[in-house]
Parts: sequence; C-alpha cells; structure tokens
Amino acid sequence: MKLTSYVLIILLLNACGANIETKRIAANNAAINNLQLGIAYMLRGQNDKALEPLQKALNINPNYADAYNAIAVLYERLGKNDEAKKHYEKSLEIKPNYYDAHNNYGQFLCKNDEFAQANIHFLKAIENPMYKTPEVAYTNAGICAVRYKKLTDAETYIRKALQSNSKFPRALFQMASISFDQERYKQARDYLQRYSNVAKHTSKTLWFGFNIERKLNNKEAQVYYARLLRNQFPDALETQKLNQLEQN
Repeated sequence: MKLTSYVLIILLLNACGANIETKRIAANNAAINNLQLGIAYMLRGQNDKALEPLQKALNINPNYADAYNAIAVLYERLGKNDEAKKHYEKSLEIKPNYYDAHNNYGQFLCKNDEFAQANIHFLKAIENPMYKTPEVAYTNAGICAVRYKKLTDAETYIRKALQSNSKFPRALFQMASISFDQERYKQARDYLQRYSNVAKHTSKTLWFGFNIERKLNNKEAQVYYARLLRNQFPDALETQKLNQLEQN
C-alpha cells in the first residue's frame, strides 16, 4: 500500500473520531440545555411545562444523574410519589455520592413517614466533603426531627447548621421555633431577631414574633408585629388569625 493510502486512511479515521466526539458533545449540551429549561420552568412554578424537557434530557442521556434528581423533585411536586422515589433512587444508583439528591431524597422520605431512612440520606449529604452548604441538609434533618417530635435531635442538627453558617435564615427561624416550643421565649426572640437581620419577614415570621411577645407580655412589641402583619400581608392566613384573636 502506498504511503498516500496510509495517510488517507489515517485522515479518514481521525475525521470519523472527530465527528463522533462532535456528536457526543452536541448530545451532552442538548441534555444540559433541556435540564436547565426544565428547572427554569419549575422555578417559575410551571410544573406542567417542566416534564417534557426533563424527559428529553433523559432520552438523550439515560445516565444523567442530575436529570433524574430534577425529575424526581418534579414528580414529588405533582404528587406522583412512586415515580419520584424511583427517580431519586436511579439518580443515586448512577452517582452514589450525589449530595443534592441525598438531601432531596431525605426530604421526600421524611414527608412520607420514613424518618430513619431520611436521616441516613441527610447524613450522607453532610458527610460529602464536596458539599458546600451542609447547613441546608442539617436544617432539613432538624425540620424532619421536629416533625417526629424529636426536639433534642432537632436542636442538635439546627445548632450544627448554625455552626456551619451562622446567618442561614431557615436555621435561625427553626431554632426560634424550637426554643418557643420549649418555652424559652426570650431565646426564641433572640433567634427571630437574628433572622430579621439577614432575611425579610414573611407573614409566618411576623405572626410568630407576635406570639413570642404575647408570651413575654410585651404589649408594645405585639402592636409592632400586628401593624407590620396587617400592612404587609393584609390577605394572609396569619392576618386572619390575628383579626380573629383580637375580636375575641
């Protein structure tokens, strides 16, 4: 075979390899784009539109752990728990150390009365050294423990969340709530104040503040929270509760 023939074969093989790699990159990008589109719909609350691009992402790449995790969250929102469970488990089968999937699956299991299994997944998320926000999983573990009346465990988890990030709003509010349930009202007030320094009040937190001040018999602070609640959230359920309380 002439030298030119060898060169031609090599060129053809290189071109074929380059073409395969180009197609692989294009498919990977298409899967990513569909995943991002599905997540964008979910963030806007358009769950009905999110399913199609997420399924496309999985059709393009059947081993895409991120897409399995995202579609599991979507199925959970849609009340399709069997599908959600199957997709969470598939995500973790593909990527066993996937901390976001462990955290999301832990929340799912907690809501479905599987406290022990939920805890396992929260801890797996936290134990991953690549997890940059362990306060999220610690807080979710704490909220789950509250759900099952395990206040000692809940407080331990929330304190660890605040050790990781002392300004994490959800952890601050949960610690305020735990303190309130244990009748440590001044401590609850302090945590709620710390919450208000880093996050905007919601109707729930204002109503909570009002109730803390009721327990502490601070009339001036009660008036303050009641005014904010009525001005900022006139149609909220908590405002209705406030109005009913004051009518009695």
